[in-house]
Amino acid sequence: MFLHTSLPVFNTYLSSLHLGPRNTGQYLPKLLYREWARYGVFYKFQPIDLIRKYFGEKIGLYFAWLGLYTEFLIPSSVVGIIVFLYGCITIESDIPSKEMCDQRNAFTMCPLCEKFCGYWNLSSACATARASHLFDNPATVFFSIFMALWATMFLEQWKRLQMRLSYFWDLTGLEEEEEHPRPEYETKLLQKKLKNKNIATENSNEVRCNLFFLLVLDIMLTFSAVFGVIIYRITTAAALSFSTNETTRSNVRVTVTATAVIINLVVILILDEIYGAVAKWLTEIEVPKTEKNFEERLILKAFLLKFVNSYAPIFYVHRYVYIYMTILCAPGGCLMELCIQLSIIMLGKQLIQNNLFEIGIPKIKKLFRKLKDERTELKEVDTNQSKDPQQWDLDYALEPFTGLTPEYMEMIIQFGFVTLFVASFPLAPLFALLNNIIEVRLDAKKFVTELRRPDTVREKDIGIWYNILSCVGKLSVIINAFVIAVTSDFIPRLMYQYAYSQNGTMHGFINHTLSYFNVSHLKAGTQPENSPFAQDVLFCRFKDYREPPWSPNQYEFSKQYWAVLSARLAFVVLFQNLVMLLSVLVDWMIPDIPKDISEQIKKEKSMLVDFFLKEEHEKLKLIESFIARDTEKNKSGTKGGKIRAASFSQFNRSPKGSFASFSSQHTEV
Repeated sequence: MFLHTSLPVFNTYLSSLHLGPRNTGQYLPKLLYREWARYGVFYKFQPIDLIRKYFGEKIGLYFAWLGLYTEFLIPSSVVGIIVFLYGCITIESDIPSKEMCDQRNAFTMCPLCEKFCGYWNLSSACATARASHLFDNPATVFFSIFMALWATMFLEQWKRLQMRLSYFWDLTGLEEEEEHPRPEYETKLLQKKLKNKNIATENSNEVRCNLFFLLVLDIMLTFSAVFGVIIYRITTAAALSFSTNETTRSNVRVTVTATAVIINLVVILILDEIYGAVAKWLTEIEVPKTEKNFEERLILKAFLLKFVNSYAPIFYVHRYVYIYMTILCAPGGCLMELCIQLSIIMLGKQLIQNNLFEIGIPKIKKLFRKLKDERTELKEVDTNQSKDPQQWDLDYALEPFTGLTPEYMEMIIQFGFVTLFVASFPLAPLFALLNNIIEVRLDAKKFVTELRRPDTVREKDIGIWYNILSCVGKLSVIINAFVIAVTSDFIPRLMYQYAYSQNGTMHGFINHTLSYFNVSHLKAGTQPENSPFAQDVLFCRFKDYREPPWSPNQYEFSKQYWAVLSARLAFVVLFQNLVMLLSVLVDWMIPDIPKDISEQIKKEKSMLVDFFLKEEHEKLKLIESFIARDTEKNKSGTKGGKIRAASFSQFNRSPKGSFASFSSQHTEV
């Protein structure tokens, strides 16, 4: 559906349309539009060989990679749905959520803010706890391991497909040609030659320092925005708690979480556009020598900035943040908060940035360009010119092609959402799959109908993007290990069941994770004012492993805290090494070159060797024949010489007319 049809199949298809291979050039755009660039043909295979024939190998490899990535999302989506359904099925048998929802367990919780927030019962967070179990269950660990191996298998399969395409497209022996320097580079070089060499070196070092400083400044801007959202959550929660409306006070957490995530999304979308322009500006300052160097440096800077911008708002959820015993995460755990953040940011970026922006912005640019051209035509009216525009005029009116970097970038960021935090959102592959089904045809339609046809470029791989994918895949193992160990309750539950439980079950887990606080230790002026049962409260509870107020080391971390922390770190090390080992094993088991291609290459090499050996053998036989012929000539020449020598002797011995007699007679005379 998303990959490609083979060249023989494509030729058969052309024959069915009564088009020969020679006259397919003028019909290629129409064929591409009819069979590939429409949303109605989303179920059909991509004609990769046809795409390569019209757009070149570089663009053909992009759509082949996008198709393989989309196909690989199918099994991960199925497994993610199974993990989600497992959480739905086992939610009724989850003992901790039952204990939290049981109103007979009088867990009086400490106020969430000073003065205006009152004591509250933990059972009021029942819905959040039940929803959290959908994503925080034992199947999450299995799914994290599966997705790590999935990423490895995807990269290995891409190497195999890339090798197959390189073989059929005759790219295996393609060598990188020496690129001509960019005009900007030659201009800068000429300016440096006119100046002192030492000054040029100092300027170069100064440029590098400035670039590094600007990159750090941009990253700090992202973290400042994240910190600003945290402050917003705290202040808004306190402000809404002042409300006299009971409904507003009861929905404070939901309101704060939803609005904070929306603000995060808006900030990410704005900074993404800014960072794209900043990365291009910084790369132009460096003045790379060739277009390839320029593209690679631009990709690295843009990816670094957009990576931090897209994922920084999600990272801060990974631990509890206490401000006056206020937990920014919901009582059901931080994994639910992480799931909400990830789902809204991922879906928002895909819907707004990847789809609406890609569809809307080109149309707006085209409209403005059309209006501008119409005004120009009114000023320069040529009566002799035909009213019907020529095809090249229509093609020139299309949007100029700016490269594949934006197309790859949005998919790599999505790949990060699918792999880096999949432990908290098992449905991420499903939403990515639904988006990519549209994305394949959206990009196809954009290339066929909305962009000027780019110059064809021969490339045998996807370049630096593969290295970025590999780094994201390795980083996902570490991040998922910390998500499970730190963000979820998987390790505390495991520790309680096998180390602290009296009967080896999860009964009493909620009480075990809640610490005591003596309300008389509250600072003056911070006590709740309008709490309905403040007079009856002596101790309130908060989620942490702390020593009780009657302990000599009151409110310090308890032994359970250090035991759980040790188990968390041990799990991270074990998980990381296990998954890395399995990934290496998968890498070793799957060869980079498909067996049929390797056998064909060996066969061709063998035939080539036989051909050269045959040529050398024929050359050797030809040389031997020349040598034999020369030998025969030499032999015949030697025999003739002996005959002439014999004749000469006979002439010398003859009495008449001989040389000897003649000389003797002459002497006598």
